[in-house]
Amino acid sequence: MQTDRYLYTYVRQTDDHELCRLEMRALFGKDTGGNYLFSSRCIDTERSPFMKERLDVLTAAGSLEEIIRFAAALPDDGRTFQIRCLNTMDLGETKKIPHPERRQIERAVGLPMAAEADLSTPDTLFGVVRIGDLFLFGSLVENTAVWRDHIKKPEMYSTALSTRVARAVANIAVPQPEGIRAIDPCCGIGNVLVEARSMDIDMAGRDINPLAVLGSRKNLDYFGLTGIVDVGPIEEAAGHYDAAVIDMPYNLYTHATREQQASILNAARRLTDRLVLVTIEPMDDLLEDAGFTVTDRCIARKAHFEREVVVCK
Repeated sequence: MQTDRYLYTYVRQTDDHELCRLEMRALFGKDTGGNYLFSSRCIDTERSPFMKERLDVLTAAGSLEEIIRFAAALPDDGRTFQIRCLNTMDLGETKKIPHPERRQIERAVGLPMAAEADLSTPDTLFGVVRIGDLFLFGSLVENTAVWRDHIKKPEMYSTALSTRVARAVANIAVPQPEGIRAIDPCCGIGNVLVEARSMDIDMAGRDINPLAVLGSRKNLDYFGLTGIVDVGPIEEAAGHYDAAVIDMPYNLYTHATREQQASILNAARRLTDRLVLVTIEPMDDLLEDAGFTVTDRCIARKAHFEREVVVCK
């Protein structure tokens, strides 16, 4: 019987598959090729651009009847509830349950419960799901995808990381934000910075381009976020940070030469213990020369365009 307390379900496109798994490894210390994951770690569903929902498992059983008996024994705590069956899609080898059958399952679990049901604005959501021969029941936390509000910014670059990728990269760099100081020293218009600050990650920004810094500050302010964004090259950044994100400059106006790339990475080595590098070209030799060790990596794809996300320490 499954003993991990939390079940996470995922929705991702084919192009996002590798990035999603890298984010899983950062957040949970493991990944899965499927679209669900069991863990003992409790992660806010809003953090990931790929998570669909989290079931805080209260019980697991070999039959739906056992789940019904468990739910019927729950006391009435004065709060209304709603039951949702999570088999709205294939979950690994477990096929999607058709809509009429899901409604039957929800009614069967909910009718014997002591509390009052509310199908419009319930105080509590419960979830029931079948995975293989196992039925799970628990409190349900859905992902409302608040990050989608950040897609349209006052300042945008066509070559900047997408909001989805930026949010995943921020999670990969800082999977556990408490007590962590991070920096994006080549932040551009601040896509990663906006996602990090919106998740209460203590990340500072910096860029050599004054116009980019103004754009980054404007984007933060637009979403009601605060954060330091300084003007200047990474080589002049002071202090030390637990983590850093660098989306290596490559576009027409800010393309870095090989020597400049090496300088950026050497400066990053001085600044941080953990680096997440986003690059369109191989940089393993420069990373090694700078004193970094690659610990994980993936390819983030968008149609025919590819970026490599490299995790280093």
